[in-house]
Parts: sequence; C-alpha cells; structure tokens
Amino acid sequence: MTLYDMHEDIFPIKSPIVALIGPTAIGKTALSIELAKQFDFEIISVDSMQVYKFMDIGTAKISKEEMQGIKHHLIDVVTPDQDFDAVSFENLALTAILDIIARGKRALLTGGTGLYLKSLIEGLSQHLPTFPEIRAEIHNRLGRVGREVLHEQLAAIDCTSANRIHMNDTHRLVRALEIYEGTGKTWSQLLAEHEQSKQLRFPNVLTVGLTCERQHLYKRIALRSEIMLNNGFESEVSNLLRVGYNLKHKSMRSIGYSHMVKYLDGDYTYEEMIELLTRDTRRYAKRQLTWFNKIKDIKWINTNETSSVSELVETFIQCTL
Repeated sequence: MTLYDMHEDIFPIKSPIVALIGPTAIGKTALSIELAKQFDFEIISVDSMQVYKFMDIGTAKISKEEMQGIKHHLIDVVTPDQDFDAVSFENLALTAILDIIARGKRALLTGGTGLYLKSLIEGLSQHLPTFPEIRAEIHNRLGRVGREVLHEQLAAIDCTSANRIHMNDTHRLVRALEIYEGTGKTWSQLLAEHEQSKQLRFPNVLTVGLTCERQHLYKRIALRSEIMLNNGFESEVSNLLRVGYNLKHKSMRSIGYSHMVKYLDGDYTYEEMIELLTRDTRRYAKRQLTWFNKIKDIKWINTNETSSVSELVETFIQCTL
C-alpha cells in the first residue's frame, strides 16, 4: 500500500517543489548544494542507486563534506540485497516532502532517474501493487523455462508491454507478469486507466534540466569513470562480494558494479572493463535523456549558463507565494 492509498487527502500539495535533473556526470550535485544554501532547500535524492548502503564510489554518492550541512533524504536507505523500485521511492519521497514542508522548509528533488521523478509527480506507481509470492514463483519459472518463454507469455497477454520490454530485461519482464497475475489486469491497461483518472498532485513544480553538448558530456563521463577507479572502486566492489552481495542482486547488476565484478571474476581484462564501463555509461546517459523527454514542462539550461538557474528558481518561488 502506498502513502497515496493511505492518505488520499494529502493531494494536491501546493507548496513549491523544485526538481533539478540531468544525465549522469553533468554536474547536478554541485548546483543542488548552491541552490539549497540560497533558498533553504532540503535535498531529496532521485537516484535509483544512491539509495543503497555501502555503494558509494560507483554511484558517485555525495559525501558528508560535500553536503556542507544540507540535509539529504533517500540516500543509504536499503542494503544491496533489498528490493527498491518506483513504488518504494514514491512512498519515501512523499513522506520526506511532507516532513520538509511541515518544518517550514522547501524540497529540492535532485537526480537522474527519470522514472522515479515521473512516478512521484504523476503518481504512476499508485496503481502498481506488488505481490512478492507471485514474483518469487515467476522467478522460479524463469529459471526453469527461460526468458524467451516468459516473454512469449507476456506477449500473449500484454502485447504493448512486450513490445517495450526486451526479453533480456528480466526485471521488468517478471514485473509485468507479476502485475497481471496479481491483479488480473495488464501493466499497460493499468497505466492507461491511470492516465484517465490521475489528478494534479503537485500544482507548483519547477523542473530544471541540465544539458550540454554531447561530446562534452562524454568527456565528463570518461573523467567520472577515471576518478571512480582511482578512488578505490575495485576495493569497494571486492568488499561487497566478500560480505555476500553478488550479481544475483539487482543493485550489483548496475553499471559499474557489474563491470567490476566481471573483471574480478576474470571475464574482462582491466582495459576491457574500463572501455565497457565508459561505453555503457554513455548509453545510460542517452536512456536518461529519453526518459526526461517523457516529463512535462522541463526548463532546459546549458551547463555553461547555470548562473541563470538561481534567477529562475527565485522567480518561481515568488510566484507561488
């Protein structure tokens, strides 16, 4: 059950909410701290990986020193073997927003996981219940018959979802079947029903997107990867493996962690690992931009013009008073 289900009367939340989004390595963290100090924001991380404890270097997680005393939410909330998805994020983010507002502060959403932001602002997850027992049974079925068979089963009941979910994306494949077997309705049907009935949850939202020339972003990604490797990423992943986290866990199959695990297992040379990590991070940035295009009314700002963001935020806040 989501916070929305338990407290439908919390909406609409009319307090001004600012979101700062953009692809990985573009510079959101530093700008978010500047904005937080200027406008008395508390920051809510919108990042699908920074929720995990012990995964700091590979997620470019902000340090205590970098926070400069600004309160952050939704960082280090689960261990790497725990499930975390858009439903989890929505519940925790709504709780954080209500707490921030109750204390007379403002919320700044910062991160690069477009699905999570869209889920929070538009409420996509409220109609997507979870069924752990059904999910476990489907995972067992996946092990027995393989992903091709499961994808064929999904196509037979939900062609729309099957067309957008590749058979290699077993997490979403299992999720789609779980939703259907648990509710009797397809994932695409539930989303269509939600589009017809959703209300405006946050009438006062400013979404700022950071952008830059593609080759400049790729250089930043390469630099991020280099810094990560120089700062002890190999040791971080070795420690995670030593305490029992491995590629069976969703968190460890993420970009960077899966590459380092395969290097440590001898599947990649060090040079191959670096090349593939950087390549896949670039591809991830492209996917992030695709997700951002699904979010309405983004004010795009080039990274060499970030000084204008403060003025944009100030005008927005003044207009909502």
